[in-house]
Amino acid sequence: MKKILVTGGAGFIGSHLCERLLKEGNEVICLDNYFTGSKKNIVHLLDNPYFEAVRHDVIEPYFAEVDQIYNLACPASPIHYQHDPIKTIKTTVVGAINMLGLAKKVNAKILQASTSEVYGDPKIHPQPESYWGNVNPIGLRSCYDEGKRCAESLFINYHKQNKVRVKIIRIFNTYGTGMNMNDGRVISNFIVQALKGEDLTVHGSGKQTRSFQYVDDLIEGMIRMMETNDNVIGPVNIGNPSEISILDLANKIITLTNSNSKLLFEELPQDDPMQRKPAISLAKDLLNYWQPQVSLDEGLPEVIRYFKSIM
Repeated sequence: MKKILVTGGAGFIGSHLCERLLKEGNEVICLDNYFTGSKKNIVHLLDNPYFEAVRHDVIEPYFAEVDQIYNLACPASPIHYQHDPIKTIKTTVVGAINMLGLAKKVNAKILQASTSEVYGDPKIHPQPESYWGNVNPIGLRSCYDEGKRCAESLFINYHKQNKVRVKIIRIFNTYGTGMNMNDGRVISNFIVQALKGEDLTVHGSGKQTRSFQYVDDLIEGMIRMMETNDNVIGPVNIGNPSEISILDLANKIITLTNSNSKLLFEELPQDDPMQRKPAISLAKDLLNYWQPQVSLDEGLPEVIRYFKSIM
C-alpha cells in the first residue's frame, strides 16, 4: 500500500484517478478547494477508510507524509481558467512550487499533469514532445498555457537542482463520465445542447480539429508514467491520435442523441488552436506499449447516458 496525494482530486480527472488508486489498494489523500471540483465526484469514496478528502488550496503550503503526488490542481476549461487568470497562474506556478517542496521534503515521487496547451496553436502536426510550441504569452489563454509551461520548467529544475523524482505528462483533450455539464468543453457543450434540443454552438468554420481520449485511457497512462523508473522524466504526451473536426463531432453527437438540433456558427475565440493531435510514439515506448483503447464511438454513448442521468 502506497500513500498517495492527489491535488485537484475532486475534479473530473482527479476523481477518476482517486477511485482507480483506491481500487489498487492504496491510501489516497484528495486535496481540493472545490473551485471547479465537486464533492459529488468523490462522495461515493468517502466511506472508504483509506480515502481522505481535504479542503485546501495548493497556493498555500501543505504537508503530509506521502509516497507519491499527482499534481492535477488547476481549472482546465477556458471559461474557468479565464474567469480569474491571476488565480490560474498562482495555482499552476505557486501550486507547483508548494508540491515540489513537499516532494523534496518527504522524498516523494511527483507527477505533473501538464497539457497539450503548452503547444499553443501548433505549426507542427501532429505535436511531438520535442516541439517547443507556438504560444501567445499575453493572450486570453496565456494564464493557463504559460502557467503550465512554467510549471514544467519548475519540475525539470527541481529535478536537476534538488534531485526530486519528477514525471511530466501532457494531457490532450479528455472526456468521460463525471464531466461538469457547464465546464465549457466542446463535448459537454454539444451533448447538453443536443439533449436540450438547442442549437449546437460551433466556433469558426468548425474545420478546426481535436483528438479526444476517454478518461479511463488517460488514467491508465498516468499510473504507468508514475510507475516508470526514476530516469523517465518526460514530458510524455498522453492522448488519442484519432483526429476529428469540430463540425464532424457536432454532427456525430446530434446523430447519437437523436436530436433535432441545428448548428449555430459563432466567432472563433482568440488563440483557439486550429489543430490538436498528439504524437504518442514516446508513450508507447516508455509506458509498456500504452495506447488508447476506447474509441470516440465507444466513449460518447457512455457520456451521453451519464448526462441524461444528471439532467
